[in-house]
Amino acid sequence: QVQLVESGGGLVQPGESLRLSCAASTTFFSRYVMGWYRQAPGKERELVATITSGGDTNYADSVKGRFTISRDNAKKTVDLQMDSLKPEDTAVYYCNAHRVVFNFEYWGQGTQVTVSS
Repeated sequence: QVQLVESGGGLVQPGESLRLSCAASTTFFSRYVMGWYRQAPGKERELVATITSGGDTNYADSVKGRFTISRDNAKKTVDLQMDSLKPEDTAVYYCNAHRVVFNFEYWGQGTQVTVSS
């Protein structure tokens, strides 16, 4: 079992920045592909960004150039730097840990990000 704890959400104005962080409780953190997903009211959960243990990243088109995902395997954390935030980025953001070889995954409890003037 892997526990994921997110932090860093909040209320910001359009154009501002936020940094989300996720701490994982697993000895095998480096074996997981880590990701951030989000779910806005009335919408399905969607991929925001993922990062492999080696640092390969993947981003949703809607956040490319504005968001940056990073991980620290020693600290067992994955961060999401969000710049130039837009109202449409408003959602609950979830941390995800995916063990690809066994095809199972874990989710955090989510953290609210609200972008509004």
